Amino acid sequence: MYTGDTIAAVATALSPAGINIIRISGENAFSVTATLFRSATGKAFSAIPSGTVSYGFIEYQGEVLDEVMMLKMAAPRTYTREDVTEIHTHGGILVTKRVLEAVYACGARPAESGEFTKRAFLNGRIDLSQAEAVMDIIGSGSDLARRNSMKQLRGDLRAIIESVREKIIFETAHIEAALDDPEHISLDGFIDHLLPVVNDILKELKKLLSSFDTGKIIKDGLNVVIAGRPNAGKSSLLNALLKEERAIVTSVAGTTRDTISESLDIGGLVLNLTDTAGIRQSGDIVESIGIDRALKAAAEAQLILYIIDSPLGITSEDRENLNNFWDKKVILIYNKDDLLDKKDLDDNPIPNIQKAVRISALTGEGIEELKNNIKELFLSGNLEAGHDIILTNVRHAEHIRDAVKSLELVLSGIETGVDEDLLSIDLMDAYKSLGCVTGEEYRDDLADKIFSSFCMGK
Repeated sequence: MYTGDTIAAVATALSPAGINIIRISGENAFSVTATLFRSATGKAFSAIPSGTVSYGFIEYQGEVLDEVMMLKMAAPRTYTREDVTEIHTHGGILVTKRVLEAVYACGARPAESGEFTKRAFLNGRIDLSQAEAVMDIIGSGSDLARRNSMKQLRGDLRAIIESVREKIIFETAHIEAALDDPEHISLDGFIDHLLPVVNDILKELKKLLSSFDTGKIIKDGLNVVIAGRPNAGKSSLLNALLKEERAIVTSVAGTTRDTISESLDIGGLVLNLTDTAGIRQSGDIVESIGIDRALKAAAEAQLILYIIDSPLGITSEDRENLNNFWDKKVILIYNKDDLLDKKDLDDNPIPNIQKAVRISALTGEGIEELKNNIKELFLSGNLEAGHDIILTNVRHAEHIRDAVKSLELVLSGIETGVDEDLLSIDLMDAYKSLGCVTGEEYRDDLADKIFSSFCMGK
């Protein structure tokens, strides 16, 4: 059990609100709070049961600072597994600061960023992957991201990692025991037993890794650029997707001269949308700068929504522009469909186009079909109803990838007939790499880096 000094911080945003919450944790949390809190019923602090809320006042140096609610929670059944109190003040900035200053004066110190969650980790309440899930939940941009982070917080990823590590350490222990006591423990036939075990572990870890590309999109959103020739309807499409007049739309070609960025949630997938200047040859200096920015944004995008002015069809200029995006996923959008009779879209097919959709940005026709096409292109399977954990964290993916490499070395060693003691080295490397995911292989610098990104009261 980690034991440290007593820390305190505002756990809510320090801004005018209904309430603000000051959280106190540590071995002196109760004595610090008892010095300040006066129950409205006159009950002594020591007589207040754990897990209850009491109404009263914060008094310091003979002055009543605020009328509050106080929550008392005794270790180990708390977030940090230490004694914890929470003082619910009125939501004014000044009153919250005055109460917090009194808490510091009575023996607590200011908490560092993420220190409450760090103590929860150090005291074994959560592992490192669950601690990271806390911030993922706070930063969730969609329900899909939130649900996946909740799976990680409840320990789904930890369960997978622990199960695999148990299998690895069991086989490694057998090798080490046989090497230490060959008279009583035999390695005869052990390789035939080890081979399917390693293959099964690799299958499970590779399945987890295969979810990472989708997981990054779920967590960070999909970078989407709306591109096309001038006056094809790019800004109109942005407005139609957002259902608001975000971009200026006129009949004058080249109205949009800079990039415009907005975010949109389409059924759990966040689109980081960028509207761009029309791509064409231009002698206008300002427009040329906008076109350069459009091409730069497209180069960094994961998806290009390329708009065709349907009455004009796919022009040679469109084909030249699309050649710039040969390595990108592209959805071809035939806009102004309300102006045309229905006809086949693929009169002149483009090689690198994943999908083609008819829309009218003016009437909204085809917008829902476009959203569905984007989801089908990037979200595999029914993720919303799925029960599998999806890997979203770069650090986790790197350590699991290292474990896979070590286990593939085990398979290579089996194939070439190396001694079992050498196989145990690679097995233990895989074991340690997986331990880095959950924090079993703990380093102070890694934990400090992770928790430094947390907010102060978390």
